Amino acid sequence: MDLALIVDFVKQQLENERTGHDFHHGQRVANLASKMYLQDYSDAHSDSRIVSIIMAAGYLHDTIDEKICDDPQKVIEQIKALLKKVGFVDLEVQDILFTIEHMSFSKNIEHHYKLPLSGQYVQDADRIESLGAIGIARAFTYGGKHGNLIYDPKIKPEKLISHKQYRNHEETTINHFYEKLFNLEDLMNTNSAKKEAHKRTAFMKKFVDEFLKEWNT
Repeated sequence: MDLALIVDFVKQQLENERTGHDFHHGQRVANLASKMYLQDYSDAHSDSRIVSIIMAAGYLHDTIDEKICDDPQKVIEQIKALLKKVGFVDLEVQDILFTIEHMSFSKNIEHHYKLPLSGQYVQDADRIESLGAIGIARAFTYGGKHGNLIYDPKIKPEKLISHKQYRNHEETTINHFYEKLFNLEDLMNTNSAKKEAHKRTAFMKKFVDEFLKEWNT
């Protein structure tokens, strides 16, 4: 299946994005999610249609993100038409739309949504993108864009219990590691993702340890 129309759509939708949720992030999510699916399922048990669904959802997932998109419902309707034009059948379109509408961390703080298998790989890949060296770069890019302090020892990390609190509480970028990023490893759905998340989380913890040592020098 040719996903060129989806790629072009995502490039257009995210061309002005500067917080780490850009086209390249979507591309990495799509590629990583499909790679992990193929690692977990041998050639005899993998499904090329599922790979196409994973790729499409990976590319598209941030085009309706509330942090970026002013009118998600309008974009959802555009995506629905686009997916049908590309060649996805109705059930596949439903899976893709359900995934990108329900996969975000914030949507799952108060209620855990059960995603289809394809969506579980996309969700895992998106969360892995918040870890490791890429995750560190994206965290500080997002924090700087939104005027967050790098760190303030007087501002303590909070336990996240609601979408509203997550979006509105006083936050520093270092606190974000404790409030969210270090916890993502335990939220992974799939075997390949659990292994990759563990490796990237370990790297990230070393970075934060070094940061705090240098801060307190």
